[in-house]
Amino acid sequence: MTELNETHDPGLRSWIEAANSPDSDFPVQNLPFGVFRRQGSSDAPRGAVAIGDQLLDLRASYDAGLFTGAAATAAAAAAGPTLNALMEQPAAHVSALRAQISKCLRAGGPGADRLRGRASELLVPHELAQMTLPARIGGFTDFSCSYTHMANMRNGEPARIFFQFPIGYHGRTSSIRPSGSAVIRPRGQFGAAGDPSGDVQFGPEPRLDFELEFAAFVARGNELGASLSVEQAAGRLFGYCLLNDWSARGIQMLEMGGLGPFLGKSFLTTISPWIVTHEAMAPFRVARPERRHSEPGVPAHLDSISDSQAGGMSVELTAHLQTAGMRAAGLPAARIVSTNLRHLYWTFAQMLAHQTSNGCNVQAGDLLASGTVSGPEAEGRACLAEINQRGTKPLELPGGSKRLWLEDGDELTIKGRAAREGYVSIGFGACTGQVRARQ
Repeated sequence: MTELNETHDPGLRSWIEAANSPDSDFPVQNLPFGVFRRQGSSDAPRGAVAIGDQLLDLRASYDAGLFTGAAATAAAAAAGPTLNALMEQPAAHVSALRAQISKCLRAGGPGADRLRGRASELLVPHELAQMTLPARIGGFTDFSCSYTHMANMRNGEPARIFFQFPIGYHGRTSSIRPSGSAVIRPRGQFGAAGDPSGDVQFGPEPRLDFELEFAAFVARGNELGASLSVEQAAGRLFGYCLLNDWSARGIQMLEMGGLGPFLGKSFLTTISPWIVTHEAMAPFRVARPERRHSEPGVPAHLDSISDSQAGGMSVELTAHLQTAGMRAAGLPAARIVSTNLRHLYWTFAQMLAHQTSNGCNVQAGDLLASGTVSGPEAEGRACLAEINQRGTKPLELPGGSKRLWLEDGDELTIKGRAAREGYVSIGFGACTGQVRARQ
């Protein structure tokens, strides 16, 4: 597991004042990586680090000679249109880059004066930046690792197989988009609610849903035919983002009578564009949930002492819904979900170890999603299918509107904050999408 170092010091402050706000997702203790281009520019995308209401242009900073040694090597890898080359760097090089960036952005830090003197060249306000996908995503696996979600969707305990390994399926990489991308209502075949295999019709999906998820980017892969242990897998996780696994429940329920999720999931997946590094998450590590006496033990190849003690993470996750009517009335988005990643039954190291257990190779930039992160409380139900109790109980919203499923004009935003007493909390930026009718 990643150790704490000086970049996690809760006493650090940045000379960029917005980063010192307790509400900022991007204090100097965070320093997540992303890829951007300036609004209205035809320039190729380039790597950046978020700090307060600004981002540090890594290509410009590298050209300015801001970094030395291993940090300069990592900065050069991060300067291109994706972060895949950075993900392939040794973890020590990425850590060295993050440490030098921290020293340049912290108040009174060595290198701070030099960066401040060239701030107009090297820093870009968030509102002037257009974020793109941070990596070329070659593979995408969506797992289902929440005990509560599986239990709620089955109206009881999860299937026995849930306790044997992290259940997952291969998702579609071509339809992954960054936050803010439109959610075009899909069309497909579906049956009547409550009778998905009855009379089947084709048309716009009537039961559009969201799923609040968390995701990890793979750092360095493995050779085909080689497996990663849980210990090894923990060292191959580059960082984390928020993810919305938009779900066409009508289409999905019909096709799951066959092989499983296909058109009901492949029309869009939205991710937050900033990757919070595995190192930045070190203060927020927690023990994974203990298994009940009635449950089988963890399979030996998916277990380790360090993963048991600190394989989980404490991240407060929320979902907020604003309808078109609420916007017109000046009403803010309503929080409809509040849960925590620490409830996840399987850890990301276990997911990656399971992915490679048969010899499957993964590559830098591959994406692993947690599945719906539902918590045990009523407010922890992290999709509409759980909130509305499978279409029987409408969600009531401010202004008198109700929702069983998402309607055109609805905007869904997922937020996340890693928090622990004694440390500065860090965020992930928003993961937002607004539903539109297909033209």
